[in-house]
Amino acid sequence: MMLNNEVPINNLLMSMFNNSSEAIFFFDASGKVISMNNSAELILDSEVLKQMAVGDPKAICGTCKGYTSEFETQTCQSCYLSNSAEDFTSFQIHLDTKDVGVIPYAASFQVVDAINKIRVLMLRNLTKQYQTQETLNQRIMVKSIIKAQEDERKRISRQLHDSVAQEMISSLVDLRVLKYMNIENDVLKKVQQAESSMMLLLDDIRHLSVELRPAVLDDLGLNAALRTHFKWIERNYGLIVNFSTEIESKRYEEEVETVVYRICQEAVFNALKYASVDEVFVQLNDIENNLELQVVDHGVGFDKNSNTHSGTGLGLYGMYERAELVKGQLEVRSMLNKGSSVRLAIPLVAKLRGGGVNRENYNR
Repeated sequence: MMLNNEVPINNLLMSMFNNSSEAIFFFDASGKVISMNNSAELILDSEVLKQMAVGDPKAICGTCKGYTSEFETQTCQSCYLSNSAEDFTSFQIHLDTKDVGVIPYAASFQVVDAINKIRVLMLRNLTKQYQTQETLNQRIMVKSIIKAQEDERKRISRQLHDSVAQEMISSLVDLRVLKYMNIENDVLKKVQQAESSMMLLLDDIRHLSVELRPAVLDDLGLNAALRTHFKWIERNYGLIVNFSTEIESKRYEEEVETVVYRICQEAVFNALKYASVDEVFVQLNDIENNLELQVVDHGVGFDKNSNTHSGTGLGLYGMYERAELVKGQLEVRSMLNKGSSVRLAIPLVAKLRGGGVNRENYNR
């Protein structure tokens, strides 16, 4: 039969058989392979091919490691070759392929000639789909873990601020009342020492609460949270953070704000710990539907091609992972004695449209 007076269907079928990337096997009624295409030959070991050439009906068993049933990932029970009662028009099998090892295949096993009981087995390599699914699952898992961490940090931070810190303040008030009572000098000194210790402890609790999850980030947004953090950095470490932004009080999705805050926090701390500088430059702007963060220092830098860096590299790895969560693009650049820069761009419109991560360097 011809369609629109073009190529005969038989020619098209032969072309598909010869050129298809799927492996195709034809079996006779006894289970012997009577024909296969080039793709099928490429995945089979030479010994299996020899057994097929002499007509061994179990030759395919030399490469097949079983199909996936409802109960097992790989099984040979009720084999598709011998079980005519079960539907094998779509299933999965594993083959021990030449030079590659065991690979999963999507399979279809059907009768194409009922009179002569000729059946065809067609196989499509699932390796790429498996890798894609695994990558997707890993990203979903990382996203869930980071979200769970942030939620738990928020809960503990609130508890420290609303419960523990308030109890500390109440105890401090009680101590200060004691100072105005008629007590011995030695006791008064002890009270004053206890007051000083509790003040230091209260400061530590407040700092821990902010580090876990700054309430100002949830209440007022990125601009206020970063300015508060940079003031704390300058007061406690002497590092001057030159911060410029045009976003003012503009708010973004909670996930986006968290990612920007954490990446900026990590980048500034990296400069503080490793760059040997007195100041860092931070810019945060909303430009053409992208939220863009840039953290630059003019410090000692590092060689991205070297395997020996200060630190573990886990901080930068975490930054890349966080950027991926919001489809952001993260770029880390550095040269010895010429400083370092961290640039993050997050699409604010159609966030799921792509984006990627430039994994130039995980080590620092």
